[in-house]
Amino acid sequence: MYEPNVVGDWQEYDDEYAGLRVRVHGLEHAEPSRGRDDAAEGLVYFRFRVTVENRTTEHFGIHLEDGQLDIRIGTDGESAFLDWRNSQFIEGFDVYPLRRVTSVLYAAAPEGSLSLVDIQVQLKVDDDWTERYLWSGGIGPRDSSVGVGARPDSAMDSLAAQVTSFLEREAGSGPAS
Repeated sequence: MYEPNVVGDWQEYDDEYAGLRVRVHGLEHAEPSRGRDDAAEGLVYFRFRVTVENRTTEHFGIHLEDGQLDIRIGTDGESAFLDWRNSQFIEGFDVYPLRRVTSVLYAAAPEGSLSLVDIQVQLKVDDDWTERYLWSGGIGPRDSSVGVGARPDSAMDSLAAQVTSFLEREAGSGPAS
């Protein structure tokens, strides 16, 4: 069974693009610097990043624009509003060996749906389309990312929430200095 990546995970490409990898990360509440789009009235803005890293010995031309992203929110998988005016896309950028390129994207959705955000990305490398990959996360009650499978009613039952809780308990029980 295919499982999505967790927001923050790297996805390695195989075969023709071995050594190239991509990730969706930095999912958080954020207002766009150029102002809100009128179409996003009544919605809450959030920001995320898509980073492409080249770990090969050759360069690749990377292209990522609004038609190559699909953002779904909530348990019903409704479409989120992607603010293309405020987003910074990757348009034909040559990524040389051991370099990265990052796109900063703004989207908006109803506040109650942000606990589950799915982001699908399909890059164009040189003139070829790559495979589509999916990242899943969310913006939870404490404004932190929530892991795969998290739902509003079971966010604390997710593995990510359990690990976070464990680490917070361990950090709090250390020796005082």
